[in-house]
This record gives sequence, structure tokens and C-alpha cells, in this order.
Amino acid sequence: MRILDLFCGGGGAAEGYMRAGHVVQGVDLADHAASYPGRFEQTDWATGLNKYADWADVVHASPPCQGYSSHVVSDGAWDRTQGRDEPRLIESVRAAIVATGKPYVIENVIGARPDMLDPFVLCGAMFGLPIARHRLIESNITRLAPPVHPDCRGIARAYAAERGWEYRDMSVTGKGRRAGTSERWSEILGVVHHMTQHELRESIPPAYTKYIGGILSGHDAACAHVCPTADDPEAEWNDEPCQSRPDHAIIYHDCTMCYEGSEE
Repeated sequence: MRILDLFCGGGGAAEGYMRAGHVVQGVDLADHAASYPGRFEQTDWATGLNKYADWADVVHASPPCQGYSSHVVSDGAWDRTQGRDEPRLIESVRAAIVATGKPYVIENVIGARPDMLDPFVLCGAMFGLPIARHRLIESNITRLAPPVHPDCRGIARAYAAERGWEYRDMSVTGKGRRAGTSERWSEILGVVHHMTQHELRESIPPAYTKYIGGILSGHDAACAHVCPTADDPEAEWNDEPCQSRPDHAIIYHDCTMCYEGSEE
């Protein structure tokens, strides 16, 4: 599938979608071309959505979180944001995406819950990561649901103790305090491609979007079979939505069970 990644940053979300076998087009107002693992264009989100909406099968958006976060106390001078005064864009971004008719995924911090529609939480502990990094996921793709949420209390402190790190290094926020901070943060988040400290502190773990991407290309609960994934060499892809769940508007393969009134 083709994923349009709005407010893409250094590509944490993109890395996950790409691991799940998808093609990703990133859009961001800042220049992340040196880090972003997929295709990248430096432009504002609205221009990018207008340009790539027809191309995309799914739109992912990670609007700036600073205006929603209770942990932001500075004016954002160091990280080149407006801090707490950063515009809250979730509602306007959602409206614009919905107008395209495309399936979407919106990601943000826990403080954004009042502005999000029936979101669920993803946590690093769900994917074996040593940090909670709780993020809310909103989507109009009804089969998206979170995995079981294990107890994540103390996992970061235990990980730091095992390695002899300072516990505050596990926060993946603020400004790095020593050489090697970027490498530590990449390890904590499970990021493989190169990202700067600025990019890492804004990133979600790629495991989150690998999980979402796997659901997008895998089994539809409404079908009586497992659909081939995007990397299946024998799958033939069509430009039609799956007729068993037309509300999803997801592009499926040439499978008879995905077409209304057909037989396997």
C-alpha cells in the first residue's frame, strides 16, 4: 500500500510502515531529507495532502504534540517549536483528510485525548521496548485495535539500571546531556535508520506503525480467509475497495472472496 505520512519528521512512523512492506511518502515543513527513510518532500501538510491524496491508499498524520502536552514547559526555543503555544491542529487535519475520503491514522500524545475520536493507546511494552512512550491512535479503519497492554511500570528504570545508564536518559525528551545520546535513544525506541536528537525526541517507535501496517496488509476479520500481504509475489492488486467491508475503503488483492456475490 501507499502511505502518505504528514508531519513526518525524521521518519519513525515511516520506518515502521516500510518494515510492514508499504511505500511511504513523507511531508514536513522542516527539512528531514537527510534522515527520512522513504520519499520526502519539504512542504506544509495541507499542500502535501492536496498533492498526494489521490496517490495514497492511507493517510497517516502526526500533528505537532507540544500544544497538547502537559510536559512542555519551555517556549520551544531549543527545539524550534512554539512550545505550549504550538497550534492544535488535530481537528483541522482530520477534517481535511476526511474530505479526501481516504482511510486515516492520526497519532498524538495522551494530552490530546479531548481532541481525538475514540482513540486507543499504544505502548512500547506491547512490543518489547524498554520505554512506555504512550501514544494515542485515532483511525476510521475499524479493524485497528491495540494488542494487550502489559504492565509498563518500571520497565525504563530497570533497563537503565541493567546498563548502568542514568534513568533520565530513558525519557527521550529534551536535549541530550552527553555523547552517545542519539545512539541510546535509537536503541530505546527501536529505530534502525539514522535520526538526529531533534528527530528522535519527536519520534514514535517504528514498532507502532509496523503493527498498524501489518493489520492494513493482513487479515480482515470480516473475510473468511487470510488475505495475501503486500509482499506476496502471487498476489494481484486491484484499484478497488474490498467489497466485504466497503467502509474500510482499503485496496485489496485479486481475491474472489473480496468481491460481493463471488465464490472462492
